[in-house]
Amino acid sequence: MPIQAEAMKQAVFVDRDGAICEEVGYLRDPSQLQLIPGAADAVRLLNKSGLKTIVVTNQSGVARGYFSEDMIAAVHRTMSYLLGEQGAYLDGIYYCPHHPQGIVDHYRKTCDCRKPATGLLRRAAHEHGIELSRSYLIGDKLTDLECAYRAGVKAILVLTGYGAEERRTMTTPRLEEPAFIAADLLDAARWIIEDSQCRNHGNSDNKTERDR
Repeated sequence: MPIQAEAMKQAVFVDRDGAICEEVGYLRDPSQLQLIPGAADAVRLLNKSGLKTIVVTNQSGVARGYFSEDMIAAVHRTMSYLLGEQGAYLDGIYYCPHHPQGIVDHYRKTCDCRKPATGLLRRAAHEHGIELSRSYLIGDKLTDLECAYRAGVKAILVLTGYGAEERRTMTTPRLEEPAFIAADLLDAARWIIEDSQCRNHGNSDNKTERDR
């Protein structure tokens, strides 16, 4: 049975490495995982606001032969545990293990889930009853911004991870300009909650948008 429009939910899609977790290159072991300071506070704030919080992450290390999907599962269990220790939780975790130049045959493909493609967001939206046009994507790369633009969600660039470096490349106007540039995930979460309240009260032009 299709979900009625009034029951569709808002969500915040969050990139993993560089937004929630410290960027370490290819995260090959749970012992490498460290939450970015304030990340758990941000997720907890989103939880309390009623916005679904869902990780969407490219993990081409599988296709490149660096680690297995079992290792990704172990990393995600650790991430969820560390968040849970601080009273935060994720409503879902979606990842893409593919890459068109991968060395592992099963994962070497051009897929519809590797960002900036929108497959991860669309799958999550279908499974969780999410209205993409009312949702957000937080990431530290221009591919996250492009993914958000293609999916019709609002994009937020965080300056953690590769974000500060990526921002320096934004020297000309782009179709996928972020709605907001945030210092970190907590800054992004606060902006999203304010923006969401404005949108839900019929004011689609958030006058608090600011650039950092």
